[in-house]
Amino acid sequence: MPQPAKRHLRRLTVAVAAGTALALGALLTAPGAQADADATHDVLVFSKTAGFRHDSIPAGIQAITELGAANDFSVTATEDAAAFTPDNLARYDAVVFMSTTGDVLDDTQQSAFAAYVDGGGGYLGVHAAADTEYDWPYYGTLVGAWFEGHPEPQQAVVVTEDHDHPATAHLDDRWTRTDEWYNYRTNPRPDVHVLQSLDESSYSGGTMQGDHPITWCHPQGQGRSFYTGLGHTQESYADPDFRQLLLGGVQYATGAVAADCAPPTAPAIGGSLTWVSVTSFNEWHEGSSIEPAASDPPAGHGYETYEGAYGKSGAAAETAYLDRTAEFAARFEAERQP
Repeated sequence: MPQPAKRHLRRLTVAVAAGTALALGALLTAPGAQADADATHDVLVFSKTAGFRHDSIPAGIQAITELGAANDFSVTATEDAAAFTPDNLARYDAVVFMSTTGDVLDDTQQSAFAAYVDGGGGYLGVHAAADTEYDWPYYGTLVGAWFEGHPEPQQAVVVTEDHDHPATAHLDDRWTRTDEWYNYRTNPRPDVHVLQSLDESSYSGGTMQGDHPITWCHPQGQGRSFYTGLGHTQESYADPDFRQLLLGGVQYATGAVAADCAPPTAPAIGGSLTWVSVTSFNEWHEGSSIEPAASDPPAGHGYETYEGAYGKSGAAAETAYLDRTAEFAARFEAERQP
């Protein structure tokens, strides 16, 4: 059966500033509207909420729409879950979950969306997208980690872990900004490619023991997944650096730009399978952002200092390194089992 033609939905026209009722009405269209036939990629922005609703959603939709107009992709925004059918989803290169919350898709819509992503489609989750579909295991894998809680919005330091991905290539090593900083139920690092993390020593209320991913990506079946925990505030969507992060995320999710989003893998293990030295773990870390080791450490010894581990400092650096070492030890132990 031939695939339905793409770009059947009308390109959005935004005539007023984000945040007004008129702008939101212009942005939210029915699933059957017509998209721009000249755009090279088509993006569906989904913003249905069944729980807390962020007042930054209109600003987020506005930002994605403006980025599309400037970068040759069309944008259609909807809160109608009826858009999640195989035929309709096939019209899009990626679907953005813009601070969705709660149970927003029924079983049939979930199946259609999973098949869409696994078949080569893209997903981009923004902020509260991690506060969505807790009873759907596939979605937990897709988003990478579910929301657990957050402190009050405050200033914090965001550490750039990947300077090559189009979403973060423009950022300095450390980026100070104000947002609402999510804690997650699990650490997604083993299963995703982390692009940014939080320096938990730079703010209060972080609960992830010094290793706090906040933006990441990963392959999902034949498709692509990108998530950022940033984007709580309306002001975020006027920030050029955050808009560039969103643009890079969209470009990756649609497949317009290639990027390495492979999750970390345990390296091949050689030598004795009965124990492993700290030096061996340092070799496993080789190529990461941790570079404070002595150039030629004595046998059985590793880094002379934890400072700088995973972009952290002080006690957070030690915690991050030891937590990751424990994770690698568990992998080593599992792999050596007969």
